[in-house]
Amino acid sequence: MSSLHPQAQAYYERTALQDKDSPEDQLGPVELRADATARALELPPGAAVASVADFTVMVADGARLAARRYEPAGARGTIVWLHGGGWVLDGLELSDALCRTLANESGATVVSVDYRVAPEHRFPVALDDGHDALRWVAVQTADGEPLIVGGDSAGGNLAAVCALRARTGGPEILAQVLVYPITDSDLTTPSYLEYGEPELPMLSTEAMAWFFECYARDGDDLTNAELAPLRTPDLSGAPPAIVVVAEIDPLRDDALHYAQRLRDAGVEVTLLHYERMPHGFFSRPTVFDDGADAIARVGAQLRELIAARL
Repeated sequence: MSSLHPQAQAYYERTALQDKDSPEDQLGPVELRADATARALELPPGAAVASVADFTVMVADGARLAARRYEPAGARGTIVWLHGGGWVLDGLELSDALCRTLANESGATVVSVDYRVAPEHRFPVALDDGHDALRWVAVQTADGEPLIVGGDSAGGNLAAVCALRARTGGPEILAQVLVYPITDSDLTTPSYLEYGEPELPMLSTEAMAWFFECYARDGDDLTNAELAPLRTPDLSGAPPAIVVVAEIDPLRDDALHYAQRLRDAGVEVTLLHYERMPHGFFSRPTVFDDGADAIARVGAQLRELIAARL
């Protein structure tokens, strides 16, 4: 078992997260959301962006979703970002620093979408919200402007399925960015067994079981491919993928297995694997140097893909 990077170890000791039990033992969904937002607001602020604006996105059932647009100077292309949080956490603050950095590094507009969350809104509401938001943004963008979908953790799950849905009926997706995505409901993979103990920081197997319990409806088949995209029989025709993996993460094998399945289906995949990094590092670029590095590498590749398309 690898040890945490010293920077990560210092962060978790400073915030005392290592002494906390699993979230389901301590807080209900509403309290957990408030706690997560408060912690996000305590972090160093993200980078300045030329323009940041809050707005709303209309989805198919008439609901209005909060969203935030990050537009760097001379923006080309648009990234729709779906935040992490086990399909339970909400709020745009969780991904604010990430989206600011990604907008600057990619040179693209980033639209962060606050999809509806569980258990108040169970599967497939979050997925439908993400897909509807992606289509709504596509309509608002200029003809021919590249569109990218991305997300981290549960948001990576939603982004992966949105990219698969887009194969039939659109919109056209230039690329998908999957940051330690949840791609399966199997909680017995080697990475769950190795790094899913409650005393390890950020994410435990117990917490993931609770998140699935919150998200899935009673009677839902957890092997449903729209819950667990690794179970999709055919991944061919999916857009090129950038997959970011944290080594010390129960979801490590989810990300690695999905990347391999995409490659086997003929999809171009860039895999960025960060050793000794924990789950959640990507969304904290003002805390983890590797988080900033990962976003910079993702942004550079997206900048190249967008330039090649335009």
